[in-house]
Amino acid sequence: MDNMWITGTVGAIKALSYVYDLFTFPVYLLLQRPWEKRKRSRRIKAKPVEKDDHFVIYRNIDPIGEMHSQLENQKIDTLEAMLKWVASVHGNKRCLGTRQIFADEDEIQPNGRVFKKYKMGEYQWKSFTEVEQTAASFGRGLSDLGLTARKNIVVFAETRAEWMIAAHACFKQNLTIVTIYSTLGDDAIAHGINETEVDTVITSFDLLPKFKKILAKTPDVKNIVFMEDQLKIADISGFKEGVRIIPFQEVISVGNKSSAPSIPPKGDDTAIIMYTSGSTGVPKGVLLSHKNVIATLKAYCDAVVIENDDVFMGYLPLAHVFELLSESVCLLNGVPIGYSSPLTMIDSSSKIMKGCKGDASVLHPTCLTAVPLILDRISKGINEKVKRAGPFTQAIFNFAYEYKLKWTKRGYDTPIFNRTIFNAAKQVLGGRMRLILAGGAPLSPETHMQVKLCLCVTVTQGYGLTETCSCATVMDAYDRSTGRVGAPTTGCDIMLENWEEAGYRVTDTPNPRGEIVIGGDNISAGYYKLPDKTKEDFFIREGKRWFRTGDIGEVHPDGAIKIIDRKKDLVKLQFGEYVSLGKVESELKTCSLVENICVYGDASKTYTVALVVPNPRHLEDIAKNLGITFSSFEELCNNPRIEKAVLDALVEHSKKCDLQKFEVPGAVKLVTETWSPDMGLVTAAFKLKRKAVQDRYKHEISRMYAS
Repeated sequence: MDNMWITGTVGAIKALSYVYDLFTFPVYLLLQRPWEKRKRSRRIKAKPVEKDDHFVIYRNIDPIGEMHSQLENQKIDTLEAMLKWVASVHGNKRCLGTRQIFADEDEIQPNGRVFKKYKMGEYQWKSFTEVEQTAASFGRGLSDLGLTARKNIVVFAETRAEWMIAAHACFKQNLTIVTIYSTLGDDAIAHGINETEVDTVITSFDLLPKFKKILAKTPDVKNIVFMEDQLKIADISGFKEGVRIIPFQEVISVGNKSSAPSIPPKGDDTAIIMYTSGSTGVPKGVLLSHKNVIATLKAYCDAVVIENDDVFMGYLPLAHVFELLSESVCLLNGVPIGYSSPLTMIDSSSKIMKGCKGDASVLHPTCLTAVPLILDRISKGINEKVKRAGPFTQAIFNFAYEYKLKWTKRGYDTPIFNRTIFNAAKQVLGGRMRLILAGGAPLSPETHMQVKLCLCVTVTQGYGLTETCSCATVMDAYDRSTGRVGAPTTGCDIMLENWEEAGYRVTDTPNPRGEIVIGGDNISAGYYKLPDKTKEDFFIREGKRWFRTGDIGEVHPDGAIKIIDRKKDLVKLQFGEYVSLGKVESELKTCSLVENICVYGDASKTYTVALVVPNPRHLEDIAKNLGITFSSFEELCNNPRIEKAVLDALVEHSKKCDLQKFEVPGAVKLVTETWSPDMGLVTAAFKLKRKAVQDRYKHEISRMYAS
């Protein structure tokens, strides 16, 4: 009876929507002008400038934008000159914001567990002038405290306003910052510090205790500057003798009274030694000059539309090139940056006290960056919430989603549904979100479309690497497609080269395919203290520096690129079929059962296998449907019947994703631990460290093949 009522109600709504469409279609046609949207989406964005049977080079055909022109006219070629200029332009406008924390209190959960929660207030802002002056003072303070004896200085801290201020302070003294992820283990941190021969580390209150152990492995370190906590006083006892522990504000106070001169860098000076996240092995320090960073900023300003009332929410690691460059674009364009974290971002975040608002609800941001794993979680979270709301709500939502999808593909928006059905999802991120910049790994078309429709935002994909200073391609502002990363940015050439072994050639039809090689002023000078690896991956051609990415791309007729493979991800199975492990993982990650997945292929076998981090709620649902009783999540993961049900679900999902039969895993192993950066199984940007995962689970992989 209930099902009949739901079907009847949805049928009535469909009928009403049909009548509504009939009467309002002429109005929407005139107001929204969909033919113009479709035309702008299809426009040519890049063209070949050189080609033969072995390679083809594509270049952006758009003129440079206003900000790009201003940087050229002002002759700004360093980050030090950039901050000085934007402070003179934007003055007292809000620049960097930090949320007040009034208290942290223990909150008892329904299951009896105790969680530490924050009672939080408003954002406190520093203006552009204050940020520039504070950075100048901090830089002079470093100089006066004698901390500039070495050229390199480590910044090892979570994403926050002081991180950006410290970095610009170093640029003002022509110091090179070495960025190290806050999630790395002690040995990896010590390796980065020792390899770059630093004597000074800038860290945070939360990470300071780590150095009680790390200092035993870092003999050169003499000074640790720490960013203070809003509530607690740091315990600076118990550290290695002879090492100075200095509060961040003390360095600023010293600098306020100092007359030490600024030492402006030149464009070719190294601004950052940024350690790659190491998805394919040991992290490598990438040398990024001021010229590299400014080249990327020019390109990003041409590609991304900035609006006068934009507010950016920063939460991804600033030690990752994508976040650092995105926030630098905000600084350049006068866009306020409010800092957040995954633990405080939304009202339901784990550190937010009941009755207190999350950062997004207070900040009301319009833009943020995201990696695909985060967007996959948002997408699955929407699906789960709708499912829990009951069959009627689910039926209404599914109808609304399909309705909006249909009209979106035709070039229309659906303002009524946006304000009713999808408004609740939009409010989660503060209600004003208009743009999500996605990077770090390929984003599945399904996730891209769902986030775009349900959050009523533009999702813009980009592609770049640490070695290319985050820059290579960005989706055009009017591009309505999914599954692509956009055309080459201005000032950046993309070359496709044949990869004969896997059969990718620039002469392929309908579209040229090959390894992506990137050239331009954004290309790094190479790897720190790794001359052989630098020579292998970088080269100069006709005066331009190029980098071989190892990624395989396909260029569409409008000049936009689709990443279709990766050299290191390609496995040739026993019967000669090539499987792109990354592509298969990207598709299977969209299955609601899957939190994370690593697919493995043995060249001596005829099929792949998969390690799956399952969604606990969905696993419990499977158990209930099969009538299986259980006492723990671990027991569920080790149950062969559950394993078989998950494999069946993946096979079914593979059909929807149009995967070939040989691409579908033949066996799965359910993993009970969540893969996190501190385990060393994913990077700080949540990309799989394939080798590390395979090494950790080698016995499970062997058992899957044996079975």
